[in-house]
Amino acid sequence: MRLSVLDLTPVRTDQSTSNALAATMRLAKVADELAYTRYWVAEHHNIPSVAATSPAVLTAMIAAATSRIRVGSGGVMLPNHAPLAVAEQFALLEAAHPGRIDLGIGRASGADPVASAVLRGATGRGDRDIDDFPDNLADLIALLTTAGVSVQLADRSYVLRSTPHAVTRPRVFVLGSSMQSAQVAAAQGLPYVFGHHLFGEHTDEALTYYRSQFVPSELAAEPAAFLTVNTAVAETHDEATALILPYLRLQAQTATGQPPGRLELVEDAEQAALTPQQHRVAQGELSRAVVGTPAEALTQLRELADRFGVDELMLNPVASARRGTDPASTPGRESTLRLLADAASAK
Repeated sequence: MRLSVLDLTPVRTDQSTSNALAATMRLAKVADELAYTRYWVAEHHNIPSVAATSPAVLTAMIAAATSRIRVGSGGVMLPNHAPLAVAEQFALLEAAHPGRIDLGIGRASGADPVASAVLRGATGRGDRDIDDFPDNLADLIALLTTAGVSVQLADRSYVLRSTPHAVTRPRVFVLGSSMQSAQVAAAQGLPYVFGHHLFGEHTDEALTYYRSQFVPSELAAEPAAFLTVNTAVAETHDEATALILPYLRLQAQTATGQPPGRLELVEDAEQAALTPQQHRVAQGELSRAVVGTPAEALTQLRELADRFGVDELMLNPVASARRGTDPASTPGRESTLRLLADAASAK
């Protein structure tokens, strides 16, 4: 069972954006040191608790600061971008760090409706780009090849390439938490990453469809799937539960229509109350998460891997911090990775 990391660059109430980025860089170096397989960063917009707005920029920063681990996007939300722009960004990253760049692509926007409209309006794009996702994804993949894409003009053929001379190209994945994403990944013969940390109700259905309908391609000869899972690990079960509480409260507040804020510190979350509806949301989030001591968490991860037939799990370390923590650090998330790596190596 391989372990990887998904990082949204969370912003706590004691942090500035600069602090959150510094904490992400520290966490990425820990993951590299501990031999995690890959480290992905997300794309979200206009969310106070998430600083990961530009996967290409963050990927460049992290790849330059690490030496071994694969780095990439989890993912680039393609409806927000022209396929050529994404292909150029990740072809350039692959040229700078050959064999280490992943390009995870999603079909959602990663933003609220207003931010989505502004993002797409700036480039003349609209909601139809979600419907056009399969075609845009195919174009993006073709643009990453050495041949590029031939565009037929009235008087000649015009060749578009993402880079002048690609020797290697990033590995492309489809990300999603719905049947639509599973259908695209299967039809185009691409590895598939299911967002189990977002919606766990359809995990089995989506993966079963993906495997049964997979069409082999140049990029993947057989189905390759893994899951993302929220994770908080500590020396004791009680401490792990305390560290994940701010995340649970944030998700519950957002799901029940409260304005989103930054991630609370543990002490503040412990003193606050949830409504009955928010409590139900928090319990649902907790039921999908991996929480506990290193031994407990490792057992839960292996059960997930066995249940869904995957050999890689991508951990979204969601532990917050206690009052007095260095704002440029994220000790709860770092210890989650360290404790799990130590437990796995001891087995």
